[in-house]
Amino acid sequence: MSNIFAMVLAGGRGTRLEGLTARRAKPAVPIGGRHRIIDFTLSNCVNSGLAHIGVLTQYMAQSLTPHLSAWNRMSRNAEVMTLPAGAGQEYAGTADAVHQNRNLILQLSPAQVLVLAADHVYQMDYAQMLQEHRQRGAQVTVGCIEVPVSAARNFGVMEVDEAGWITAFAEKPESPRAIPGRPGVVLASMGIYLFETGFLLKLLAEDATRPHSVHDFGRNVIPGALADARAYAHRLRYIRRPWTDGYWRDVGTVDAYWETSLELSGTSAPLDLDDPAWPIHSPPLDATEQRRDRRSDSSIANDADVRRSVLFPGVHIGAGVWLDGCIALPGARIAAGCRVRNAIIDENCRLPPGTVIGMDLDADRRRYPVTPNGVVLVAQ
Repeated sequence: MSNIFAMVLAGGRGTRLEGLTARRAKPAVPIGGRHRIIDFTLSNCVNSGLAHIGVLTQYMAQSLTPHLSAWNRMSRNAEVMTLPAGAGQEYAGTADAVHQNRNLILQLSPAQVLVLAADHVYQMDYAQMLQEHRQRGAQVTVGCIEVPVSAARNFGVMEVDEAGWITAFAEKPESPRAIPGRPGVVLASMGIYLFETGFLLKLLAEDATRPHSVHDFGRNVIPGALADARAYAHRLRYIRRPWTDGYWRDVGTVDAYWETSLELSGTSAPLDLDDPAWPIHSPPLDATEQRRDRRSDSSIANDADVRRSVLFPGVHIGAGVWLDGCIALPGARIAAGCRVRNAIIDENCRLPPGTVIGMDLDADRRRYPVTPNGVVLVAQ
């Protein structure tokens, strides 16, 4: 895997996460008790044996750069490079971000370039994707999963033939076609693209000259390449159960973030973040966090009642507090007597004594954002 360059797209604003991304980049949002969202993609890169990883940053880059520097120090066999746009420039889209780094690609001269998103939760062995890509003789391979038709508007949706070759690709279609023989199910892109290097550079150069392009892989580059490209669909599989479709979540909304966070913390979690065969690595969230327990460095009163919740390091839970379905990010302080249900308490937020949240959503809406599924976001 030393002859592949991974380029991780980490510049998006993440506006649907509302207050969670007001002061930080979406990939920098804490998740899973001790990680940040980007740690899943970077761990997949390191676990897959990739030696060169470039992270393309833009929005609130300062919230992510220290974490990436820590990753580079921590990764003994991989170089993690931070790649902001050039001085006085911005990345105009996902494809433009890669195109602006074409000189680095030429300098490294990889056989393939792997383009990844920094804001998804999953475990994946990219070596398996590369093996299938090479065996098929593909010019581009797209990572994919099956999703319900009802969710298709949130994804790039593809159609494939019996051999797995992509015949059509539409970004967030209004009326997607179901998989033949699988009514109600479509094949969705994970935003993972493995390109032959020369083919990628050709596509990006052509896209850069198109005045009406938004320079996006899903909207422009992949659909425009299908007429002449050998494009293959690679399905995500579990690391330990390769005959089973893998777990993948786009945590692009507050509801999705809350649901995924609780899924990962449950007794029957779909991913084992400490699996020795495929651990999710992370530098410490701060200089004092060294232990791995999901409640490490937290202070919880003896009579507090904490149910199906995720507590990050530095959280303080006062006497008589009742929490159910809550995510308390680093440094959150929940004072005595608070009763909180189905809420996210952002980093370093303080709840005064006796605060009640999640019992009366109409009252909550007058103070906090409340999601369609009734999750309350307490942000700074």
